[in-house]
Amino acid sequence: MAILFDWYEDPKPSEKEQEKKTLHPRIKLNGSTGTDILRRRIQERCSLTETDVSAVLDALSHIMGEELAEGRQVHLDGIGYFYPCLTCTEPVTADTKRKATKVKLKAIKFRADQKLKNEFGALKVKCLKGSLEFKRLTDEEIDRRLGDYFKTHRFLRRTDFQSLCGMVRSTAMRHLRRLRSEGKLENAGGLMQPIYVPGKGHYGNNEPVM
Repeated sequence: MAILFDWYEDPKPSEKEQEKKTLHPRIKLNGSTGTDILRRRIQERCSLTETDVSAVLDALSHIMGEELAEGRQVHLDGIGYFYPCLTCTEPVTADTKRKATKVKLKAIKFRADQKLKNEFGALKVKCLKGSLEFKRLTDEEIDRRLGDYFKTHRFLRRTDFQSLCGMVRSTAMRHLRRLRSEGKLENAGGLMQPIYVPGKGHYGNNEPVM
């Protein structure tokens, strides 16, 4: 079965306009494969029982977690490299006290070996829409959608805005910054977890946000 995907418009660079919009393909996953299926398929290719495979996978998870927690990169031959990535729980400056307490694990990232990439063989893809027909919302259309949204909702999160307008994170963030600068939205939440509400005189709100 082919990999299914749609075309989406790239975020427009803020420093200059582009006459022709560039697009990028975004995959639509064909479901997921769980441990039970992997366990059975591994067992079919070796002399281990399914119970043995389960024990190996469980041990591998624990050992990889211990190694990654020590700040080491883990490499599985033919699969790839796993390594930890850090982030901050809040903005940190040179003057911030106890900086180390503001650090947390962001993600465990993965870089595939070429051998794993080669298992793809000849790449087969299929565009879900069958063409380059897609819609880029105008600022006026975004305003209309927000007006309808706030008729039944008191606040808006970034993920809500993405779903409402069908945008990727970077595009949604760009429009949210624009809407805030225009006074159409205000952040009633925190810096790291913003919650947007209509600005005074916009989207049915005639009262200042407290």
